[in-house]
Amino acid sequence: MITLRIAAPLVCGLIWGGVVSAQPSGARGENFVYKVLAGDTLLDISQTYTRQSRNWSEIQRLNAVADPYRLPIGKELNIPFRMIPEVAAPARITHQTGQILVNGQALGAGTTHLQEGDLIRTGSNGYLTLELQDGSQLSVPAQASLSVTRMRAFEGTGLTDSIIALGDGDVESRVSPEKTGVGRFEVRTPVSITGVRGTELRVRTQQGMAHSEVLEGRAELGTQQRSTPTALKQNQGAAVGTDGNIMALAPLLPAPQISTPERRGGQWNSTIQAVPGAQAYLVQTSTDPQGAKLLSRDITTDTDIQFGASRPGTYYVTVRAIDRHGLMGPDTIESFEGAASLTSSDGQAVVSNFGDPILLSQFE
Repeated sequence: MITLRIAAPLVCGLIWGGVVSAQPSGARGENFVYKVLAGDTLLDISQTYTRQSRNWSEIQRLNAVADPYRLPIGKELNIPFRMIPEVAAPARITHQTGQILVNGQALGAGTTHLQEGDLIRTGSNGYLTLELQDGSQLSVPAQASLSVTRMRAFEGTGLTDSIIALGDGDVESRVSPEKTGVGRFEVRTPVSITGVRGTELRVRTQQGMAHSEVLEGRAELGTQQRSTPTALKQNQGAAVGTDGNIMALAPLLPAPQISTPERRGGQWNSTIQAVPGAQAYLVQTSTDPQGAKLLSRDITTDTDIQFGASRPGTYYVTVRAIDRHGLMGPDTIESFEGAASLTSSDGQAVVSNFGDPILLSQFE
């Protein structure tokens, strides 16, 4: 059994260090946050992010820096986004299946990128995954609606500036540790803002409520009713009510244990070992262990689950526990094989005239 943490927000600014001698540390409001490393000077930082070394004096004034050449290591500097030159950075589509509407029109198979300003809606069987220019992934499960209000990159730094307005449903974000991260990655809902300082985060909004779950790293959760953000630690989540108040701030339930999948007829079966405190379970299938290429998604209260895939190949089932606040914990993942097909004597799949594998009516 493999236990993985998979992530996605209301507003989230998400970052990893990695630009030469730079340590980008996220976004806070309308400021990019940079954490000082040994040897940094305001002139170098100003040149890197604003492309103008002469802007050091304004950064000095805004951050009350005494000596621009001797910066305290670890000090967080706020650099206004208005000072950072940016270029367009369309998101690449890496996975799409089912009904997906972009600006009210069906997403065509030939569409490779989404642009700033696009409106996205996924149907009951629609799943979409996007890759930002820095390698970050944004997964949009079924029955979600959102708008891409900002899709840009900091000029010359490899950092991205993305803002997603989530109207309904879920988004999940993942940033690879070896990447430079993003200067700002925000997903906004009507009642909360999550400023992310980690790599994996989920956010969803339904019926006016919002949930944020941090699986790796840390985050700052802002709401309409709080003047200062609330810290979210790794493996912690928060539920925000329709009035903007935080209804729950709690540790996430552990990843469930499930039995090894067994094939029975045309389906696979597994049993979830009940997780104390769990009210329900989310069961998903995908073609990759990270769950970025989703095929199905279902919430159940039953601990005996069934799943399958209609084509041959290796697939993955992921299961996560849901607590009484609606917060979801990390995933447990198991692999299984899709529908059986006829094979030739050399083990190759027998295909039809249209190139599709010929499936067996049921598993042996």
